[in-house]
Amino acid sequence: METKIHQGRNIKRFREMLGIKQEALAYELGEEWNQKKISLLEQKEEVDTPLLEQISQVLHIPVEAFKNFDEEQAVNIISNTFNVEKDAYIGNSQPTFNINPIEEIKKLHDEKIDLYERMLKEKDEMMARLEKLIKNR
Repeated sequence: METKIHQGRNIKRFREMLGIKQEALAYELGEEWNQKKISLLEQKEEVDTPLLEQISQVLHIPVEAFKNFDEEQAVNIISNTFNVEKDAYIGNSQPTFNINPIEEIKKLHDEKIDLYERMLKEKDEMMARLEKLIKNR
């Protein structure tokens, strides 16, 4: 059975990973946005593509991340990496390694490093914007 990707939850996950509050995202999206509207957005299973593109630009995260990230799938890849049977604990079995999930984990790891680098860059840019706002007061 194919699982449905919850795009609103993904927006929330990435926003939180970046350390961005709902109010800050609302501010970046424009005057018609507020914290309550962001909260409601993050509860939606599907989000309109134009809005996803706008959020993508604000958070500097590809639209595909919101559309495709499936936490359950990521957990399954990790848990299926090692096929250890219960009697392996008493030394009667050898764990088997499945190469494909390991490659998937490496790929996820590389993507995570790229994401963290973008997050750091975004944090620096946000700090510069905040400093500029403070100086202009």
